[in-house]
Amino acid sequence: MKIAILVLALVSLVHCDMYLHNPRGSNNRLDEARRDRNNANRLFDSQNNNRGGYNVGSLYYYAGSVLSIEWTNQHSCGDQNNHCEIIFQYMCDDNVRDGASTKTIPNNPALCEDYDCNTDLEYGMHESFDYYVNCRLRKRNRGLFSADRNLNNRNTARFTRQNQNGNRRGYECPEERDYYPYWHPTPWRDIAILTNDPTRCVMYQEESANVKSRFACEMPELYILLNINQNSANRYYIPNTQEECERWTWTDPTTSEEKHAVWREYRADSRLSAPECVETLWSRDNHLGNGVGGYTNIYNWTIPDLPHEHCVLRARYNISTGEYDGWNSSVNSSIARRNNVPVFNDNTNDLAGRTISELDVYTQFGFNTTEARARGYVFRQNPIVKIFPDPAPNSVNFGLQLAINTNQFGRTFQDRSHTFAIRSKPSDSDCTTIYNLNVRGKRGNIVQTYPGVEYDFVPNDLQVSIGSCVHIQWTGSNTNPNNNDGQGRAGTDRSNIVLLRNHTYAEGTPGAAVPTAEKNGHFGRSYPQHLDNDETFLGLSRSQRENLAMLSPSHYGGEMSELDDAGTYYDLGLARVTSKGTYYYLSTRNNNFTNRSQKGKIIAYINALISKRIGWNGGTISTSSGNLKVDRGTMSKPSVISIRTFANESEAQAMTSDKTAPGKLVSDYVQVSGLSTDQGQTATLQLMVSGEDFDRDTSIYYSDPNNGNVYRRLETRSVDGMVEAQIDQDGVYTASTAQVATFVTIATAIFVVLIVVIIIVATVVFFRVRRDKWHSTKEKVSSGFTNIKRSFAKKV
Repeated sequence: MKIAILVLALVSLVHCDMYLHNPRGSNNRLDEARRDRNNANRLFDSQNNNRGGYNVGSLYYYAGSVLSIEWTNQHSCGDQNNHCEIIFQYMCDDNVRDGASTKTIPNNPALCEDYDCNTDLEYGMHESFDYYVNCRLRKRNRGLFSADRNLNNRNTARFTRQNQNGNRRGYECPEERDYYPYWHPTPWRDIAILTNDPTRCVMYQEESANVKSRFACEMPELYILLNINQNSANRYYIPNTQEECERWTWTDPTTSEEKHAVWREYRADSRLSAPECVETLWSRDNHLGNGVGGYTNIYNWTIPDLPHEHCVLRARYNISTGEYDGWNSSVNSSIARRNNVPVFNDNTNDLAGRTISELDVYTQFGFNTTEARARGYVFRQNPIVKIFPDPAPNSVNFGLQLAINTNQFGRTFQDRSHTFAIRSKPSDSDCTTIYNLNVRGKRGNIVQTYPGVEYDFVPNDLQVSIGSCVHIQWTGSNTNPNNNDGQGRAGTDRSNIVLLRNHTYAEGTPGAAVPTAEKNGHFGRSYPQHLDNDETFLGLSRSQRENLAMLSPSHYGGEMSELDDAGTYYDLGLARVTSKGTYYYLSTRNNNFTNRSQKGKIIAYINALISKRIGWNGGTISTSSGNLKVDRGTMSKPSVISIRTFANESEAQAMTSDKTAPGKLVSDYVQVSGLSTDQGQTATLQLMVSGEDFDRDTSIYYSDPNNGNVYRRLETRSVDGMVEAQIDQDGVYTASTAQVATFVTIATAIFVVLIVVIIIVATVVFFRVRRDKWHSTKEKVSSGFTNIKRSFAKKV
């Protein structure tokens, strides 16, 4: 079955947890004043710990701005322990909302205001009522592998291997939740796929609903209404293939007219592009699943220019063991549930009838089917295996029970954000790039917040450039558990930003630390800088710095030593960066021993800095000065590649050397870092050249960062108004018009030399043949010199 092969992408997964920290993930929470959530079924099926999630989280983001999505996944990713995929998606709709109640939205319109659950504001809602009804009545994909789970007489898309009882969570469709890419229309738009196997990226991107149409069977509305409350477990009411859909007919009981279904195409949104697909970021088992260096992993999402006031983001985390290859097309429904199969029985030391899947998990151990069953090496719920062959007489035989849950050896976990808005960039904004700076975490110590996190800024280490803007904004809750540790009024979240005082002792590795002249504040301090002394902080005005410290102008007056009388939400707006340097700052409220320290760092460069994580699948980094193109297969290991541009040579020399490239410079300087190509592989660097210089003899020159006194010319060619060269290492690059002779000049000189040589050769040959002429000419020349000499002597 063609569709079964396509959707095996994520069929092989296991038990884990996924928590969004920025934007704040709800984990189905909504302002609960206790550690456990009230209702795990409110909006979606997370299958996470009940203590995960944050009470509130609604913010807005400008179109085109960079949002750092931060998360933790509990059971590792990007290493040898498992196969992992993480999928980020978002959706927007006028009816998307957090709601005002922790109750699950009804699936009976009679229980909703105005007989319309889509618009009843009491309940939170992501997917719509109509979407769930279609899922509930639609035939499930019967080609999917269901292990030993009983899906007999459970024929619609609300029944899956992971949800064999068809339990409802909000209006989420269980089949769509468990599989990606999904084959029917959904309201979700793809952002990015992170995968252990980047060779699948081509498939992921081509199959994404962002760029590829979906099809569904459209039924008469009256037919749906008449069957909306039918028990859809034993039968289905909506076909899921074109052939069956186009065969379907129904007689309208009100008109006796024969109705037909329509196989309808749902075209991809032309405003969307294929999602980014890169390797997964490494994270460890447990310890919240933190990444390299103990930090949470981040994916930077550029907010699309599709403004809407009601959006939600979701992250799904999928991991698999090595027991079977879920991508193999042979892993499908044909090897699913079998009853009364004779397998090893530990109680009687013989064979007993058991329900199993015929999935092959035994040939890797060298067993055939008979031996595998006799020793319990079968794919079933909690099997008992004999790790030794049959014993000798009078010896002890025993079996080991394995903790295998067949609906978890292949499992999808997820978290979703609270709702947020996407807004157009202000018309009067001159920001080159907008970076969002937010606050993650909630009140409490590490034990009380787990599996959430304590306060911190996101991103904790932000790199910007002069001319860009930082959108500083955060929110919090007033209903955290009152006994959670923290400063200020019990149960409340508050934050602010103040520059830290400068260091009183040396910091960092000599020669590698931040230069003192560019350093403002110090992580090792806990006292803030006085506002009169921090005028360099990103170049912000005095009023902006006061606002960040005292949470004004949205708040005025009250008891503010610990920010108690401020609101939970704060928005500075767009703060334009006008001063370079490295800035260390803190929140004065959240800096006690229990939950310290909420501190952050911002590095502001003079020139533009653009970074992108690129791996095997390749990618392009574009700047105003040119492009860096990495083809698929160039890098076997992912790396964050950064490009900085310098408009003049003095700035570039500070980064490299006291010498410049030869000739006339006709491009900006471009510093590349993080490029790590495989041996024999190169990336393509393209540099913009000023129009009047483009047709001249231009080359790209390279300065080795370890030997900046030398510039080396690279093989260069002209393409589409730029010059390009192949590069394989970090360094500073620039284009220069070398001061060399043109072709015409060289050709002319060669022609003149040839004429002279021809004349000389012809003269020698002539006089050798006519020696009489040689002697005559020689005498005349000698006589001439004698007369000249006499004349000169007379004059003297």
